[in-house]
Amino acid sequence: MVVYGKQVCLYILTHHKDRVKSVYIAKKGILPQPLFEEFGACIKFLEAKWADSMSKGGNHQGLLLDVEDFEQTSFNDMKQSNFLVILDSLSDVGNIGAIARSAYALGAEGIIASGVRQLNFAGIARSSSGALFDIPFLIEQNPLSCINELQQLGFKLYGAAMDGVAVSDIEFSQKKVLVLGSEGEGISKRVKPKIDQMVSIPMQREFDSLNVSAAAAILLHRMNG
Repeated sequence: MVVYGKQVCLYILTHHKDRVKSVYIAKKGILPQPLFEEFGACIKFLEAKWADSMSKGGNHQGLLLDVEDFEQTSFNDMKQSNFLVILDSLSDVGNIGAIARSAYALGAEGIIASGVRQLNFAGIARSSSGALFDIPFLIEQNPLSCINELQQLGFKLYGAAMDGVAVSDIEFSQKKVLVLGSEGEGISKRVKPKIDQMVSIPMQREFDSLNVSAAAAILLHRMNG
């Protein structure tokens, strides 16, 4: 799996060394000297055109990594957590990466992506600035099966919605799940009946809604505060 971009590559080289198979450099001085010395045997120098090809035209900034393929966490392991995030039919790589970054930073213990068959993990790793490698992540095509099991285990589901109860007015359960719907449709019709409580973010000015990743960060902070 190829990941590119200076920030995410430096994060992986620093925090997830064991995942790195090869380091590709297309810009002189892009790698700090300590890392250059540490990964010397793995480093390969590229012309810019080959780096452009590897990144498929993305902004690699002169640094790319070949890392081990992303390994998903099992649902059995997810069930041992107290605070999970379910993404209901959300497929935008940028939003998922931003949510993964916030979820890890703000105390969520795992993310379940439902209603999708596959995701671009390299893109999510990049847009999460590497946080994808720090938080358990699972694709579950059928959301209802995992939701039913989580509820049987005592989890309470909180769904993000414009018409929900203000997040500041809710006392959250110890075992909780934040459910986030897609940008256009929100929480799907099949998942909505399973939600225990809809939650919203009160707005100071009249506006349609926040971006789903921005809303996720606010709700995650309030739910784990």
